[in-house]
Amino acid sequence: MKKHLIKRVKENSIAEELNIQPGWYLTFVNDTEIKDILDYKYQMFDEYVVITVEDTNGEEWDYEIEKDENEDIGLEFEEELMDSARSCANKCIFCFMDQLPPDVRDTLVFKDDDFRLSFMTGNYVTLTNSGYRDLDRIIEYHLSPINISVHATNPAVRCMMLNNKNAGKILDYIKYLTDNDIYVNAQIVLCPGINDGKILDQTIEDLSKFYPYIECIAIVPVGLSKYRDGLYKLKPFNKELAQKAIKQVEKWQNKFMKEYGHHIVYIADEVYIKAEQEIPSYEIYEDFPQLEDGIGMIAKMKHEFDKKYLRMKERSINKTISVATGKAAYNFIRELSNKLEIKFKGLKINVYAIENTFFGPQITVSGLITGNDLINQLKGKELGEALLINYSCLKDDEDVFLDDVSLKEVKNALNVKIRIVDGTGEDFIDKIVK
Repeated sequence: MKKHLIKRVKENSIAEELNIQPGWYLTFVNDTEIKDILDYKYQMFDEYVVITVEDTNGEEWDYEIEKDENEDIGLEFEEELMDSARSCANKCIFCFMDQLPPDVRDTLVFKDDDFRLSFMTGNYVTLTNSGYRDLDRIIEYHLSPINISVHATNPAVRCMMLNNKNAGKILDYIKYLTDNDIYVNAQIVLCPGINDGKILDQTIEDLSKFYPYIECIAIVPVGLSKYRDGLYKLKPFNKELAQKAIKQVEKWQNKFMKEYGHHIVYIADEVYIKAEQEIPSYEIYEDFPQLEDGIGMIAKMKHEFDKKYLRMKERSINKTISVATGKAAYNFIRELSNKLEIKFKGLKINVYAIENTFFGPQITVSGLITGNDLINQLKGKELGEALLINYSCLKDDEDVFLDDVSLKEVKNALNVKIRIVDGTGEDFIDKIVK
């Protein structure tokens, strides 16, 4: 029998009302043994459930619970999945985890490749450590959409890129899932000279045949840090390669709009910046299916900014504010800041492009800015009454940067208030003019 340690009982929850305690174990739900989080959520869905817990004395208790359908009763377990997360079985030639600096925290080094996390947190999975039994669980629990790292549909190319002889079955797996009403978001990490050109065309065409069950194909450029000694030699994206990739994607977008009325395939904002081309309009991204991949973030933020900006009246604001951003977004953030300086007399906004010395100069996105880079590059600069940084620089559940420097340490070192921007255009304005 598998037992699941209860780590926390949420305040004002059903579990707290029942006096269930941290340190106890969940053993059964509706007389069913719980293997993992999928079993638990499935069994807990109904309005009436019976849970069995074991207290610290080893005594079992049954609790009959009436609740709203799919209502959480407030238990948090020692393991998020109520099972060990599956580690990655691949050795991808582009894996960013293999390019991390030495001595980073353990949670950054662990490579998960677990279809359950794909559904729960939006992670991408390769399915190379999954078989049809796992696909049947995805179908049984209707874990849709599922995010799949495809990279290439050509079996030989995918096996080479993932360094896994079992990686060539991806189209069979996607067909099995979509035949059973599971929707898929596909990701392609584009590596120049490997899965671009004709291979990319083949991948997009193969995936599009599953439309409408393929909801989105997201293309992101390979990220190369300075820690690549002994790793596969990959070409970085340059202006010419970025322009070529955009032209190729736009050809498919136009084709899909004519056939399906949707663009389906999108390429990351970072590629447009490298190509020195204008970011597409807000409407192109439809319902913004892949924001977490950096696709459409600039168009969305600009749209939100403009809506709020046009409603605001001119007035005087005599203060100085600073914004720290990655080099990729610098021109965009400077453009928004210029507009605010025009509308609000006396407002001065310093925008600082932070060079990434932690990962290397090829890494230019704001989400990978570190605490030490902020301290070292902004110390002695004019920061004004507050410094704005993007929420993506910090851990989801803790005010800590990727280099384990805390937000408090940065604040104290720079002697400035720090305001976290949630990534929306409205919040960017609010954090500046408030």
